[in-house]
Formats: sequence, structure tokens, C-alpha cells
Amino acid sequence: MSNIPKVLTIAGSDSGGGAGIQADIKTLTSLRVYATSVITSVTSQNTLGVDGIHDIPPEFVVKQLTAVLSDIGTDAIKIGMLSSAAIINSVATTLKQFPEQARYVVLDPVMISTSGSRLLAADAIHALVTTLLPLTYILTPNVPEAEVLLNLPAGSISTLEAMRSAAKSIANLGPKFVLVKGGHLPFDMNGKKQVVDVLYDTTKDVFFEIVNGFVDTRNTHGTGCTLSAALAGELAKGATVDIACTNAIRYVKVAINQALPAIGKGSGPINHFHPLRWSPYEGKTLLTAIKEKLPKNLWFEFIHHPFVRGIADGTLPTESFVYYLKQDYLYLQHYARAAALASYKSKTMIDIEANAAIVLHIAKESQLHLNYCAKWGVTKEEVLSTPESVYNAAYTRYVLDKGMSGDLLDLKAAMAPCLIGYGEIGFMLFNDPATKRGKYPTNTPFQPS
Repeated sequence: MSNIPKVLTIAGSDSGGGAGIQADIKTLTSLRVYATSVITSVTSQNTLGVDGIHDIPPEFVVKQLTAVLSDIGTDAIKIGMLSSAAIINSVATTLKQFPEQARYVVLDPVMISTSGSRLLAADAIHALVTTLLPLTYILTPNVPEAEVLLNLPAGSISTLEAMRSAAKSIANLGPKFVLVKGGHLPFDMNGKKQVVDVLYDTTKDVFFEIVNGFVDTRNTHGTGCTLSAALAGELAKGATVDIACTNAIRYVKVAINQALPAIGKGSGPINHFHPLRWSPYEGKTLLTAIKEKLPKNLWFEFIHHPFVRGIADGTLPTESFVYYLKQDYLYLQHYARAAALASYKSKTMIDIEANAAIVLHIAKESQLHLNYCAKWGVTKEEVLSTPESVYNAAYTRYVLDKGMSGDLLDLKAAMAPCLIGYGEIGFMLFNDPATKRGKYPTNTPFQPS
């Protein structure tokens, strides 16, 4: 992948893995964004709460930040836990030295964890407001954090109108956009609990609201970190702010709905992996994957069919082999059509050329096949006038029908049993010492001319 979007996350480390740097990197990776990181604090925490915070020295935070921005660079920056005024000031001062890379700063003012623990030292709030908010593109406080930023008593923001007013007041502190998250304040709308996230745009003086159903669960650890990381990831991809917010909120909603089962005894983590599609066959060959899905012994019976064993030990009746030669040529015609259809359905010139090359190969192979039939006294006219067997017709029409009605993967999957079966049978017979060697069966009543 060229020009992969990059996001730098500046945040604390969560030993429980559900929030902080760990949540950010999981989120960005699942969104196919390259994540770099600057660790500001190391916490001792689990799903029950935070019982210790160890701040990284400010000069070392600066060293990390400079190392990343001076080499790798970034398309957006997510800022999370900054627990001291010294760290906040150091981060703000350093970001000013990289104005192009600090255009899209998403700041999650981490003050209170999901479990209720205070994470931001009181004397750091002033530094955050005065030095970082003016550099912020999007600020993402939840309702309790919005109250702290505005020095309001807890519970002051209790209505949708109050959320709008808070977003606009916070915007006066410097950020271009303010997203007040409503997860702590669900509203009853038409008999259903709904969460409203309020986005305020200072550039247009307009509100944009995103409404979702409330999910009643305690497994919400890391939602704020995850949302801001996803938001930064969407901005790095080039999304507008309203689309980035919508996509990030949707990401978190699904992550809550699909929360991981029973991790910890308290507020469990959300599921950062939901955009990923796990393959049960990762690290396995296609042949192994197919075998595992088949009923027991079916593949063994397939490649050790009496017909195959008859070829191997020279006991196959001549008429059976000649009949096979005729049917195989008829099959090659349909197989060439399937390969041509694969070329037609391919989306790149490389794939079109590769499948077209298979068609040309089959054309050459079919002529060799006719030459081989001639050695057995079977003419081309006799081959072409042979009725197609019901088995041949059933399989080849199935392949072509799947190719016409489905996509390229459907077609390839339909062709796979023949491709893989022929290959494994060939290797098996070639490597089996008991296989009779020679050009033709030795028990034939006639030898080819």
C-alpha cells in the first residue's frame, strides 16, 4: 500500500490494554492507519480502576515527539492523557515547531476515566486550556469533562440545549471544532434511550448532531480514547470533519455492541477488532483449508478413486482410459471458457493477462491432447462427436454458472476442486514408488501407433 495514512498518538499507557496508547494503536490498525506513539505516562490500572500513575519526564516526551515528527511524520495527531502541566507545556511547545504536521490535532481531554478515576492533575487544566486548546482542531470532551473545562458543578449539563451551549463556550477557548459526547447523558426520545453527540463548527457557527441508540453495558472502558483515535484516523484518510465524526462514532458504537466477553471484573474493554475479518485458515494452504471443511475421508476417497488407482497400477481397462481422454478434451473446452471468463471479470491488467495466458496454455495443451489421442487411434472427429458425460456437463456448467452469476472469487472457488485435485493426484502418483512407469498402460490389448 502506498501513501498509507499515518496518525501519531500522544497518550498514556494502560496496563489493562483497553484504553490509552494500547486502544489507540488497536483502533488505528483496525482502520488500516499506521500508528506511531509518544507515551506521556505509565499507569497501573485494570478494569476496576487506576491505582497508580507514573509520568514520563517532559524532556523524554519531547525526545519521543521530535523523533517521530522529524522522520516518519504524520497526517493527524491524537492527544490523550497529559497528566502534568510540564508535559502539556512541553507537548504544545514542540508541536509549534512542526506546524504542517500539527494541522489536525484531535484532543481528548482525559480527566476522568470510565470507572470514575481522576486522571488529569488539577493544576494541569489551566496549562491545557491556555497552551493546547489553541492548537486543537477537534476537542472531544464527554459531559463531565465539559463541566470541568467550563468550571461548572457536576450535573450542570443535563439537557441537549446545555450540551450545545457547552460546546459553543468551549470553542471560545481555541479549538475549531468541539464534539461534546453524550454517552454519559442518554435522553428519552419516543420511549427509547438515545445518545446525542453534539459537534460545533466554529468556522460556520453551526451544530451537527449524531444520534444513536444507548447501549446499557458496563463494558465501555476506553471509549473516549478509541473515539478520538478513530476520528484522527478518519481525518488522516482525508475525511471532512462531519464525516470523520460520523464514522468514528459508528466505529465506537459497533465496538460497544460487540464488546469482548468477560475481560476483567469491572468495566471491560470494547471490541477494537470488529472491522477485521478473521480467517480460520490463516497460515494454512488452500488445500489444507479445503480438506478441513470436507466430511471425513472424502478427500482421501477423491484422490484415491478406483480410476486413479487403476492408472497408477496399470489395471485400468483400455476402453475406460480412452473414454477419459475423450471427455477430458471436452472438459478442456469448457475450462478454457472459464479461464476466459476469469480474464473478463478481472479488474487489473496484470490479472487479465494472467488469466488470458491460461486460455492460451489450454489451447496449446488441447492440441497436444489430440495428438496423444491419435496415438491411441482416436481421431479429432471421434473426440468431438463423443457425447458429453452427465458428470462432465454437470461440473462444467456449474463452474460457468457460478462465474456468470457471481464474482471472480466465486468462479475461482468453483474451479478449485479440479485444479487442486489434479495437482495433488499428479504429485501423489509421481512420488509413489508403486506407480507403474512408462508412456502407456502395459496391459492394453493394443499399442498406440
